[in-house]
Amino acid sequence: MLEGVEKTALWTCNRIRAIEDLQRETIEKCCNEIPKVYSRELIDLIFRQPYCKINFVVDAGLAKRQAASSYLQKLEQIGVLVSEKSGRDMIYKNPMLLEILSE
Repeated sequence: MLEGVEKTALWTCNRIRAIEDLQRETIEKCCNEIPKVYSRELIDLIFRQPYCKINFVVDAGLAKRQAASSYLQKLEQIGVLVSEKSGRDMIYKNPMLLEILSE
């Protein structure tokens, strides 16, 4: 029983480290490639869930709708997010985070 708990704890710790590493890499990439868009709060927001919507950015108080759309588009342009149309909304997926979570 304890061996199972240990394996689960190690697996979870490895996932957490991988997500933290990805977040650091994303921060560095944004600082270098889109410094005017970068904010720690925006990066934290796109790591809360494996996808983001314009409304999430607006509701977090980070930007108005037009600026929020621009921020997410710029994150897509540098390869951090991938957009997908869902009904009337655009969803921005974080593919690298999705990969870590689904391993």
